[in-house]
Amino acid sequence: MAADLHCHTKLSDGSVGIEDLIVIANKSGINTIAITDHDCIAGTVRGQVIGKRYGVTVIPAVELSAFDNEAGKSVHIISYLADSPDRLEAICRKTSVARKRAGQIMMLKVAARFPITSEFIINHASGSTNLYKQHIMHALMDAGYTDELFGELYHKLFSTDSENNILAPTKYPDVQTVIDEIHGAGGIAVLAHPGKFDNFDEIEKYIEMGLDGVEVWSPFNTEEQTEALAELCKKKKLLLTGGSNFHGTYGEKTVTIGSYATPQEHLDKLMGYKAKKKRAQRKAEKEAAAAKAK
Repeated sequence: MAADLHCHTKLSDGSVGIEDLIVIANKSGINTIAITDHDCIAGTVRGQVIGKRYGVTVIPAVELSAFDNEAGKSVHIISYLADSPDRLEAICRKTSVARKRAGQIMMLKVAARFPITSEFIINHASGSTNLYKQHIMHALMDAGYTDELFGELYHKLFSTDSENNILAPTKYPDVQTVIDEIHGAGGIAVLAHPGKFDNFDEIEKYIEMGLDGVEVWSPFNTEEQTEALAELCKKKKLLLTGGSNFHGTYGEKTVTIGSYATPQEHLDKLMGYKAKKKRAQRKAEKEAAAAKAK
């Protein structure tokens, strides 16, 4: 069975709740998912409990925001199967605080530009741990200023190319810090949707930083890019994952759960990755000890 290892809920910028997400997965014949809310691990335990009720395995995960200062690009790294997820709380909290500040600034700018209140916008973020662009756009849709989330108005407000954008600067941790934090928590670091932020040229650099895998199957990667990423991962002995980046109605792409997924072969490799690394480490230590004894 295929597994969708990239799904979002209302806890971040998705439009559906945890249980609804799991029910949709179950009805779609997907028996393994990962809830990868942005910089938020709050739904992991609840997701696993509800998942058992519906026969859906929910893999512990979180999508962490980062920034490559050298390349000037956003980077998202997903942590899977952390042994101590609580150790990721600090970096999640720091990013969440920065995002809240930016969200409040953008909300006030929108409330000043359109005849809607801050409270009206905040109501659209009910259940989320933060205020996202999708919530602001949903409020503007309900107020009748647009009939689509990611249309002309979205680009006018949130594109860096727009002279009238309302963007507020948000400081994210660097890629090395995020990868180190994931490994410190006993997790597996996978580069999410490289096609979204054009991270292809930087992958080799991230591998040197300790990257464990790449999200190969994604709605943001073209067929050619998918093939190239698969080859690179095999050559560099990286994990290959896949996920729909499901956000419900808040998604940039129209996707269903499981429309982009991780084949069983690669799911098995992900699940056994840490044990394999530990065996390799023990073997190397024995060989080193034996060589030293000679």
